[in-house]
Amino acid sequence: MSTVLKTQNLFKKYGEKVVSDNISLTINKGDIYGFVGKNGAGKTTFMRQVLGLAFQDGGTISLFDGEPLSKARRKIGSLIEAPAIYKNCTAYENMKRMAILTNSTDAEVRSILEFVGLADTGNKKSGQFSLGMRQRLGIAIALLGNPDFLILDEPINGLDPTGIIEIRDLIIRLNKEKDITFMISSHLLEELSKIATRYGFISDGRLIEEISAQELAEKCSDRVLIKSDNPQKSAELLSKFMPAEQIHIYNNVVYLDSMLNKTAEINKYLIENGIMVSELSLHSINLEEYFLRKVGA
Repeated sequence: MSTVLKTQNLFKKYGEKVVSDNISLTINKGDIYGFVGKNGAGKTTFMRQVLGLAFQDGGTISLFDGEPLSKARRKIGSLIEAPAIYKNCTAYENMKRMAILTNSTDAEVRSILEFVGLADTGNKKSGQFSLGMRQRLGIAIALLGNPDFLILDEPINGLDPTGIIEIRDLIIRLNKEKDITFMISSHLLEELSKIATRYGFISDGRLIEEISAQELAEKCSDRVLIKSDNPQKSAELLSKFMPAEQIHIYNNVVYLDSMLNKTAEINKYLIENGIMVSELSLHSINLEEYFLRKVGA
């Protein structure tokens, strides 16, 4: 499988604060890679290093299976933090100004505007656009030069439901129809889960897990939830009958990854061993809950 981005032990600090703590991450061609972390976790700093907007203090960055970075970065489009647009210019005028940097033709500019749904904005100045329209214009500018890889930093942050749907649908279309690989940072986890094919979870500058959407769905599927007066002892007792790695304690609640059809037996066994069970049920978790467990929040 072709690799679009691979970092090894990427390290960066500002003063005494480590913002990229030996991050080793892989994005394959065709991925919609969800880069998940709280505000301040180090997402934007990592992206800026990949783009050459900030320089790492250690580690390596490989793009497109090891192409020279100066050449490979020409294949990347990006939207970091907020779109850089001229508010007194129309969408077309903004695109023409930026097209100079990529030698894009007028036909290419018009085609991109059509694709992102901004071809009919006429003489309306971009300063009068909704936030969703400005985000789509930012993505349109990032598409100049026909990139193979788009890096988007919080592209749906602050959008209303309609704007979120528009950006989400645009990303899916670009991935499917244009074969563009994506890295998308976000803390809006449920929205990201509707499009991402793989995830990287980052906390305090550390990559704590990479996981496919399918693997994540399996980990978030139904499990047994047990509330009792002694969670630790409950877990110790149950470890005699199932692998310990399938038993988790979170917020004083025990979760079991298996034995879903054995709830009556579990309840009886714990009570016979002196455990007061107040709740025993099947429970599934969402992406946000999974992430919070990973970072220990």
